[in-house]
Amino acid sequence: MYDIILIFLLQLILVPILSLRIIFVVKNLSLLASIFGFMEALIYVFGLSIVFSGEQSIAEMLVYALGFGIGIFIGGFVEQKLAIGYTTLTVNLLHENSELVTKLRNDGFGVTVFEGMGRDSVRYQLQILTSRSLEEKVINMISLADPHAFIISYEPRKFKGGYLLKSMKKKAKGTVKVN
Repeated sequence: MYDIILIFLLQLILVPILSLRIIFVVKNLSLLASIFGFMEALIYVFGLSIVFSGEQSIAEMLVYALGFGIGIFIGGFVEQKLAIGYTTLTVNLLHENSELVTKLRNDGFGVTVFEGMGRDSVRYQLQILTSRSLEEKVINMISLADPHAFIISYEPRKFKGGYLLKSMKKKAKGTVKVN
């Protein structure tokens, strides 16, 4: 019974580390990915040595797989809480909403406004780059100001220069207050 509990706990530790390592590799954070890779390999070898030593019971193998599945869930949860990186929001509006644009800009977000022709009339598109940790705040601000806004969120791989980069650096140093 001790082995089954240990296998389960090792999987609950291993798989979130595995998830974070992959995320750090994708986000080009090689040093962190290497550290997590080392921990992952160490736990993996230790866990497998328990599973494969002596008789492999069905219960141990099932607990190994169950721990893996739950570990994936935990890894995703941890990644969401860390919210590493940036997100770009593309917001499509049916009507010009200068109040919303002003509010977003006053709160320190860079907003670029585009005007285009939709199927039936002119549409307005906002493009906003922000840290992932502030994504929900921005989406809530937009939803309150315009419940019919169509919002697309995606993660940019690289960006360079512009007002927004300077603004984000100021926020990181704490010189721009974000409400």
